[in-house]
Amino acid sequence: MKKGSTYQYVLAAFGAAIIAVLAQVTIPLPLIPITGQTLAVGIVVTILGTRLGTISVLLYILLGAVGLPVFSGMSGGLGILVGPTGGYIVGFLVTAIIMGLYLDQFGITFVHAIIANIIGMIITLAFGTVWLKIVAEYTWTAAFMGGVAPFIVVGIVKAVLAAWIGVIVRRRLESAHLIEATA
Repeated sequence: MKKGSTYQYVLAAFGAAIIAVLAQVTIPLPLIPITGQTLAVGIVVTILGTRLGTISVLLYILLGAVGLPVFSGMSGGLGILVGPTGGYIVGFLVTAIIMGLYLDQFGITFVHAIIANIIGMIITLAFGTVWLKIVAEYTWTAAFMGGVAPFIVVGIVKAVLAAWIGVIVRRRLESAHLIEATA
């Protein structure tokens, strides 16, 4: 069943809401906290696909940019986007596009969803590390040690979890004819 554009934008808004809610799940670390944002981006893109997943991420970023407290720690505003964690948040947009395109190309299976989510993790960490190096004026080693190393294992776990949840939810939504089934 083909749904209208209003319905699709409501799905995208729900995706942004999921990201905002999971962003509040945080584990503090000295520099960059572990958050549920990356998990949420992976889940949302796996469920909604390239277009709606990317719209969800863009909406999330715009809501935070105008000051709504959707970023981790109930924060918001442009200051967050230009601060040390801003690169990760901006990277979510590229992550959504690349993950979605990968899933469009290879299909939404559990294995491909894991691969797409790991690719997404790498993209997010790369954007975050480059941004951290520039904004905090760190060396590449310091940026890597503070912005990548603590997140590798947890990132892989989140990638597998996002794939698992995303594929299950997507299949159930397809069965209920709430989203279009993939080929």
